[in-house]
Amino acid sequence: MKALITGGTGFVGSHLIDRLLENNFVVFCTIRKTSNLKWLIGKKLNYIESEKLTDGVIKDVIQDVDFIFHIAGVVKAKRKEGYEKGNYILTKNLINSVLETKHKLKKFVLISSQAVCGPNPDENPIDENYIPRPITTYGRTKLKAEQEVLLHKDKLPVTVLRPCAIFGPRDTEILYYFKTYSKGLNAIIGFNKKYLSLIYIEDLIDGILLASESEKSNGEIFFLSNTNFYDWDEISSTTEKVLSKKAIKIRIPHWVVYTAGALSEFFSLFSKNAATLNIEKCKDLTQTRWVCSNKKARELLGFREKNTLEEGFRKTVEWYKQNGWIK
Repeated sequence: MKALITGGTGFVGSHLIDRLLENNFVVFCTIRKTSNLKWLIGKKLNYIESEKLTDGVIKDVIQDVDFIFHIAGVVKAKRKEGYEKGNYILTKNLINSVLETKHKLKKFVLISSQAVCGPNPDENPIDENYIPRPITTYGRTKLKAEQEVLLHKDKLPVTVLRPCAIFGPRDTEILYYFKTYSKGLNAIIGFNKKYLSLIYIEDLIDGILLASESEKSNGEIFFLSNTNFYDWDEISSTTEKVLSKKAIKIRIPHWVVYTAGALSEFFSLFSKNAATLNIEKCKDLTQTRWVCSNKKARELLGFREKNTLEEGFRKTVEWYKQNGWIK
């Protein structure tokens, strides 16, 4: 079997590549000149430079693969055009190239995001029947990418996956939380309870592969998450167990978060890099609920997470320590 992966140098993409190679896939991976290949060094891969990617080259590759996993996207940009180009236009161009080859593809899998739906309007977990109400440019452009892919579900075997918040080895997002906690500080945003769905990277990869292999996933959308969801008190107590360490709990008011986001966004104007914490990211962080249901994936795909929150946290922390990311 052969697979093309976009975004293979990132957290999710690199783990998917590892699993595909374990399963004896021939893997094609798109990269940029600026891509950091540290997770791919020494692995038997076929690289395609995005900067040199002509219609002819991509069509030749598409003609030769069985699966396409489209993971690449833009999570931060200075302007709205950056999100539009990296999330929607890139997806549109790729799906059009697939259509033009008239190749019998086994599956086109788009890795989207829970962000397309926006936060929960009430206490119920969001499912695939929920009408999306994204609150950020990232969420809106990922939703446009989903809609573009699903436009062609009668011509192609396409599947859209919406992971919730993902954690595990190589992830730099939750790293900041563990780093701060390991130094004795448990920083929690806001004074109200906040809830979120989480999934460990190994379980996410299981879900991606199940969706790619099943005909039941054709033309469908699936949330991928743990069956349970968590509030920050549960997350804190699990972290305390895993690190064998207590931390002082400090609650950060929402206005402080927004102030930090505004300052970060302002100073990014004088840098070539987009701000990691911006006003839109602050919107995400201050919501009460980001909770979704994996019921459809369980019923149609047979998805089951293999790791509890504690097991996933332990594996993640062990990897961070082994690689010197935390002490």
